[in-house]
Parts: sequence; structure tokens; C-alpha cells
Amino acid sequence: MSEIRFDNRVAVITGAGGGLGRCHALLLASRGTKVVVNDLGGNVAGKGGGSSMADAVVKEIQEAGGTAVANYDSVDTPQGGEAIIKTALDNFGQVDIVVNNAGILRDKTFAKLTPEDLEAVLNVHLRGAFYVTQPAFRVMKDRNYGRLVFTTSAAGLFGNFGQTNYGAAKMGLVGLSSALAIEGMKYGIKSNVIAPIARTRMTEEILGELADALDPEQISAVVAYLCSEECEITHEIISVGGSRYARAFVGVVPGWFAGRDVTPSIEEVRDNMSEILNTDEYIIPKGAGEEMALLGKVLKG
Repeated sequence: MSEIRFDNRVAVITGAGGGLGRCHALLLASRGTKVVVNDLGGNVAGKGGGSSMADAVVKEIQEAGGTAVANYDSVDTPQGGEAIIKTALDNFGQVDIVVNNAGILRDKTFAKLTPEDLEAVLNVHLRGAFYVTQPAFRVMKDRNYGRLVFTTSAAGLFGNFGQTNYGAAKMGLVGLSSALAIEGMKYGIKSNVIAPIARTRMTEEILGELADALDPEQISAVVAYLCSEECEITHEIISVGGSRYARAFVGVVPGWFAGRDVTPSIEEVRDNMSEILNTDEYIIPKGAGEEMALLGKVLKG
């Protein structure tokens, strides 16, 4: 089969100064993509800044024969998001791909979490993805082509101790991508989500002995595929780590139907909870309308 190439495509990758973002940038650039390497240069908590991290990745790409420019704006303001996309437009005249990878950690148990730690994490992960993607989406819409990849986490999909702020932000990205997948359909824009498990400076202390088996480079192939012209899937979540790639999804089961125009008692809900939770049959809705259709079918008998 032919090699997947990205010649004449332009990608913006946030948080690309290290870890997963760096790996994504290097792989895409090696296949012909012109890359905007965005990184604020701060620490894991999102504090500080500098140009060295983004510059180092740009240098790696250029020394390997690729094309890249650096951007040091923070994703956490509308102005920063606009500036990141403007870097792509000013240097390359277009933007075809956005990989929202930038992230920080402010882990604390829920009882000790401060509003500031909540806001900081939401600002970078969720609002940051919005601020970067919106100006890019407008360009993609006009060009009738685009590929969006968002980075969620098992902490968002399934929960994790001490990460209420992070989990909330990461699940919010699933909702953002799902809506964009629907809005982008008629404009040739695909939007998907990855849930990576990899050794990075954000995770190496958490992963312990598993860290050695979870190379961040193992994540980038699926990201690159989702960014390619060949990719026809949209509205999906791919769990990936340690060379394992698997679909993750939000589904709905048939459940228990009490009857049309019936208001069941608390006790009836209790007594039918096993049927409500039964996962033997389910659908994976491609939008809110499909779940409404399931309800409509039941109501019509």
C-alpha cells in the first residue's frame, strides 16, 4: 500500500515542545507536513515560560530536512489562540490540521482543590483547545478540508483519584470534538479524540514501573492517521498506549421503559435498576438526535 504523506499540508500542534506533542510534530514533519510547533515553555503546572523547548523541536525538524516554525503563545486566552493560528497563516498561508495537545496538571483531592487550580486546568485544556480550534475551524470551513485531534484522558473518560479538575476538562474535550465532528461533516472536517497513556514529564511519576513500556512515540502513528487525507472516520475516541490501540465510546442501552405517560415510583426505579444498567445491547449515538430517536421508538411502541 502507498505511504501516507502530508505534502502541502500545514499542522498546528500545541504543547509540542516535549513529550507527546514533540513526537507528533517530528512524525508529521517527517512525512512532509509543515508544522507550527507551539509551546509556552512552562513547567508541568503551567508556570513560567520560554522559547527553548519549541525552538529545540523546530531545530530537530529542520535538521532532518523538514519545515517548521516555533510559536510561544499560551493557548489559554482567545488572543493566544488567534496568534497561534496566525503563525501558520503568516508562514504557510493555510492550516489543515490542529492537534490539541497542550496540558498542565494541578492535582489535588477534591476537598482541597482551589478555584484557581480548577480555572488553570480548564483554561489550558478545554478553553485552550477552543481558542486555538475556533480560528482554525473558520479557515478549514472556507477551504472545505480539515483534521482536528483532541487529547482526552482515562481520567476524563473513567475518573482518577485527585484529578477532578483535570478529568472535567478532559471529558469536556470529548464533547467539544463530538459537536465539531457534526458541524464539520459538510465541510470535509473530521474531528476525533485520542486517550493516550504514555511516559511524559506529566505522567512518569504516576506510571511507576509501567513507564518504561509506554513510549510517547507509540502514540503518534494513530494521531498522524487521524490527521491524514485517508482518514474517513470522525466522532471517535481512540484509546492508545504501549502499542495498544482501541476504540473507546459513550453508548446508551435500551434500558427499562415504565410505559407511556407513566410516572414510576422511586421503588419501581429501584426494582428495575438491573435492567436500566444492563449492557447486553447498546448503541453508540452519533449525535444527540440518535439518542432522541431511540426514545421516540420506545414511546411509539
